[in-house]
Amino acid sequence: EKLDIQCVYNDSIMELIRGVRTQMESLIGSDTETGGLKSMQLGLSHSLSRYKLKFSADKVDIMIVQAIGLLDDLDKEINIYAMRVREWYGWHFPEMAKILNDNMFYARCVLRMGMRINCKNCDFSDILADEAVESTLKKTAETSMGTEISEMDLLNIKSLCDQVIALSEYRLQLFDYLKNRMAAIAPNLTLMVGELVGARLIAHSGSLINLSKHPASTIQILGAEKALFRALKTKTDTPKYGLIYHASLIGQAAPKNKGKISRVLAAKTALAIRVDALGDNDGPTIGYDNKLKVEARIRQLEGGQKATMAVHGSANGGPAKYDATAARALAPPKYNTSTDMQIDSAASAKKEKKDKKDKKRAREEDEEAVVEEEKTAKKSKKDKKRDAEDDAEETGAGTEDKKKKKKKDKSERD
Repeated sequence: EKLDIQCVYNDSIMELIRGVRTQMESLIGSDTETGGLKSMQLGLSHSLSRYKLKFSADKVDIMIVQAIGLLDDLDKEINIYAMRVREWYGWHFPEMAKILNDNMFYARCVLRMGMRINCKNCDFSDILADEAVESTLKKTAETSMGTEISEMDLLNIKSLCDQVIALSEYRLQLFDYLKNRMAAIAPNLTLMVGELVGARLIAHSGSLINLSKHPASTIQILGAEKALFRALKTKTDTPKYGLIYHASLIGQAAPKNKGKISRVLAAKTALAIRVDALGDNDGPTIGYDNKLKVEARIRQLEGGQKATMAVHGSANGGPAKYDATAARALAPPKYNTSTDMQIDSAASAKKEKKDKKDKKRAREEDEEAVVEEEKTAKKSKKDKKRDAEDDAEETGAGTEDKKKKKKKDKSERD
């Protein structure tokens, strides 16, 4: 346009340029080295790709991977140090662990009072917002059953408390840094599942580009690989969710609907990740609509009203937070078959009762008949046996008479 040159651009020209590019070596001639031409094409393609993706230092996702890893390590270290403080100082003031549940409050109070005898003279109003807790702590310190400790022991306990407080403050600073990086690199993913879950998904896959290559089914169970392969090996049910289970939208759903909501959320999150990885928008675009659709699905499964699919262009005009209690209150009552009224319920109950009695009576009669038959069979068997014994006795007696008679006749003959 600047040089006022008339250009022709259509599908035929594109096919012609593609053919020229394919036969470039034969058209230019043998004087040009093949390696140099390929290097030139490769460099041009890389430059064009960088221009299209608009590479920026603010979109380096490796910082998110390192930040979420350090955040998890800090959580473990803070818990270990805080439990050591409670156990160590618990020998001196054991009742304090039940009064103060927060680790930061516990460490600050230990630093403030030192020995428990100084508790009544200390002011904890800037640490403990509740005056009742402060008065309870002071009263308990006067009647504590703990042992005495030396100044050297107290010095080491205070040093450990300083470590707990410093690590906790650094964790808050690191979390703010992670939120800002996630909002810059993956705004749509952050809107769908939150900063921590989104960062863990990116860290688990290695980078945002690698995560965008995964299908929704893989994103749904990402982080539950051991359970998946164990289920495939033992032929049991496969897991329904992995890291995505900790998203706030799944936490709002009822336990029986968590599997369905995780599938819907994974599908919408996969689209949001691809927009973040390959798009050139700075803020969330499709995240608002996708979140509204997931919330509408939650309402539908819980029997609530459908959400209006309004498009919001900015963070200030975003959708309101889904209230599960209100949705259940608006839900129509479920149909209960046990409440159906039957007109002939009394007559049918009597008939069933009578049929049961008749069946029981018939069963008893059959059992009695079987018993009588067995008795009759046993009696007839005994009678037959007795008759056989009588016949045997009579036969034996007749034989003896015959022998005696023969013997007598023989003696008379002689």
